[in-house]
Amino acid sequence: MGSEGGMIAQPQKKLRLLCLHGFRTSGEIMKKQITQKWAPQVLEKLDLIFPDGPFASRGRSEVEGIFDPPYYEWFQFNKEFSEYENMEECLAYIEELMIKNGPFDGLMGFSQGAILSAALPGLQSKGLALTKVPKIKVVVIISGAKFRSQSLAQHAYPSPIHCSSIHFLGDQDFLKNPGIELLSSYVDPVVIHHPRGHTVPRFDENGLNKTLRFLQTLLEDAAEDKQEGYRTLLEDIEEDTQEAYLKSGIPAAS
Repeated sequence: MGSEGGMIAQPQKKLRLLCLHGFRTSGEIMKKQITQKWAPQVLEKLDLIFPDGPFASRGRSEVEGIFDPPYYEWFQFNKEFSEYENMEECLAYIEELMIKNGPFDGLMGFSQGAILSAALPGLQSKGLALTKVPKIKVVVIISGAKFRSQSLAQHAYPSPIHCSSIHFLGDQDFLKNPGIELLSSYVDPVVIHHPRGHTVPRFDENGLNKTLRFLQTLLEDAAEDKQEGYRTLLEDIEEDTQEAYLKSGIPAAS
């Protein structure tokens, strides 16, 4: 069925996000946290992929007795969270996931996964990560923070980061202040406050409305970009056709 202006009507696109779970949990655990707590109005706008981290848990998980194993982690770190192990392997693993399961519009992360998600747009812009996949357009940060290593932070948080972002900050979360500090690295971050601690929150009415507006704006922008690309393609085809007729000496149909 045609639409106004002869354009082809397309079903509304969903935002495809790679979801990075918390430390010593799993993709399946994060899937349960998101799909059981978030409103259907939000979930229907998202196409979410929940992989496991690359490394099996090297110690006790804080969710033992709440969620079943196995548990995974994305990388390892010291007590001060200033030194990291297996970071290169982690970044290569995420890129491979994005190549195999993409293309993705962006990332969603919780806790350790949120720290990674918040750092990746900056690292990508510097050519230090995700060089084989499209530019990250959006990040959803739940209980996030910055990396503390200066050698990593100087590349991960170039000011400002031009990537759409929405940040969930819990009043009782031990990462609340680090999460607030992270906001200054992003252009026009959308912030959702909730009264809980270090957890994936449910929505109150205000948070739900802000999140829906954020997602709808991204979807509308994506639709406009797609239509513009389609118009450009048609113009290129028309120009090529006219050029071919001119070279052949056959009059082009009017």
